[in-house]
Amino acid sequence: MFPRIRISDLFYQLSKPRRLSSGQASLLLGGLVLGAAVGFFPAVGEGAEPANSPNPRRDVAALQDLLDEVWDAELVADPLLATDAADPRGQDHLADDSVEAISERTTQRAEFLKRLDGLDAQALPGPQKIELEILKRRLQGQLDQVRFSAHLIPITNREGFHITFPELPRIMQPKSKLDFENYNSRLADFRRYAEQQVALLRLGLERGVTLPAVVLREVDDQISPHVVDDPAESLLYQPYKDPRPAGMSETEWDTLAAQAIDAIETSVVPAYRDFQKFMREDYVPGCRGSIAARALPEGQAYYANRVRWFTTIDVSADEVHQIGLQEVARIRAEMESVRESVSFEGDLDAFLTFLRTDPQFYAKTPGELLREVAYILKKADGKLPEFFGKLPRTPYGIREVPSYVAPQTTSAYYWPSSADGKRAGFYYINTYNLSARPLYQLESLSMHEAVPGHHLQLALQTEMQDLHPIRRYSDFTAFIEGWALYCEWLGKEMGFYTDPYQEFGRLSMEAWRACRLVVDTGIHHKGWTRKQAIDFMTENTALSRHNIVAEVDRYIAWPGQALGYKMGELKIRELRAKAEQALGDDFQIRDFHDQVLAVGSIPLPVLEQRIDAWIAAQKQ
Repeated sequence: MFPRIRISDLFYQLSKPRRLSSGQASLLLGGLVLGAAVGFFPAVGEGAEPANSPNPRRDVAALQDLLDEVWDAELVADPLLATDAADPRGQDHLADDSVEAISERTTQRAEFLKRLDGLDAQALPGPQKIELEILKRRLQGQLDQVRFSAHLIPITNREGFHITFPELPRIMQPKSKLDFENYNSRLADFRRYAEQQVALLRLGLERGVTLPAVVLREVDDQISPHVVDDPAESLLYQPYKDPRPAGMSETEWDTLAAQAIDAIETSVVPAYRDFQKFMREDYVPGCRGSIAARALPEGQAYYANRVRWFTTIDVSADEVHQIGLQEVARIRAEMESVRESVSFEGDLDAFLTFLRTDPQFYAKTPGELLREVAYILKKADGKLPEFFGKLPRTPYGIREVPSYVAPQTTSAYYWPSSADGKRAGFYYINTYNLSARPLYQLESLSMHEAVPGHHLQLALQTEMQDLHPIRRYSDFTAFIEGWALYCEWLGKEMGFYTDPYQEFGRLSMEAWRACRLVVDTGIHHKGWTRKQAIDFMTENTALSRHNIVAEVDRYIAWPGQALGYKMGELKIRELRAKAEQALGDDFQIRDFHDQVLAVGSIPLPVLEQRIDAWIAAQKQ
């Protein structure tokens, strides 16, 4: 999983974890031109009729203008996206997520979509057709969020401004005097921004659009580390504990540090304190007791929308549920075979208990866990040229998950590199509660999060300077997470999982993603209880109890997102099998992988069209 770039609204987040972005209530969630009015927004593919006289050159130019306008609007709406994209605008403030600003953005997006629907898609060249499709999905997705009032839930149990803002030093990486001045200005602006997020949550309370209370048990612990008595102990003061930058006088440095202390004391700490009070006294007590998305206003339609959004295909919750059951049964049979191969005396349930509880399968120290990860990835790096013709230039590193989020965070996640190349990608490993971090899953976990999974794919996408920024900063869960899960399976061809316990770990990880299809749809569509979901995952994976509970709460808080992983992986494996059958001895794995990754993150139907065209070209 990876945090969520990303442009990182909870909508596109893919992903994976934690970046403050107006996306959590603006970039994407944006807008309170509310309810009924939004209901008239056209769906993708509907709207203005194309011109009677096809004019491809005109439409290509009009599409380019729209891409530029939408990108410019998003940079203005999301100053942290601008930071990530190395754009100089808005570096001294955070997003405006007031009701008025969100309403204006929503109106603007509806107008963008109307103009886009006026273009003749059939007259466009292939690359522009992809751009049109992605831009339509992006805009319609943003409007759908408002239609269903999802922007009134700008946090989850693992995401939100309160979790991401402490990442500001890493996001901005200030080096010059101007950088530090902008950093301090954003610290000073945080209280205003936090108040706007609380206003959205409060409006959600009034309208019955809230998170389930059960997933917010640990939110107080997420906030408390930032309510400090000494501003110098705040995580946000960390840049001033680093050495003074070269070329900056001691007087300038001391002045900037004093400004940061003041901003933390008068803005950051009061904002966290007020947010904690609101969550304790108002929000959590007022949250709904039901866990299903269908309990929300228009809940059934909302969940159906989420299923289509995160899978990028027209599929029903019932169909996804059935696919999940079939995959769980298939994988469970393979797990039984591994159990038999190690001559374990007992059934699969007993074997799962053995794997969860035997100390031999767990690191004794964080250092031991991190060393094992480093060894695995160094081995993977050496195998990449055999499987990929094009590799990214951007490096990646390994870090521990920050302690203030570790208890509520899954085993690992990936943080993407920056567009300007000044920040490497990072694979974050959770060293909290080592008894919940089995060593037998490290190979598959590392394939997923680093290489050839998230880092390889996302770094390549970021480096595609020929793509419009809208494309470089688009992420479709089914593609990105589907690719990463495919890479876990690919690890077997790369020489991993030679130990039966590592192979079982891979199968358990795959079963975990298959269980998501069953559990997510079970909770939000079929009325499953939280206990049913936990029990199902306990029976069918080797995940620890700690991880299972955290995962189930994630699915409750973020309807539909977990469906993209397995659905995307199944499509990529299907396309590979199709190519292997069609091309026979002419099939080259490096060429296939390069084709899958060639144009960045795209919806699965677009990927299938591209691979079909590539197969046809190879056969000529």
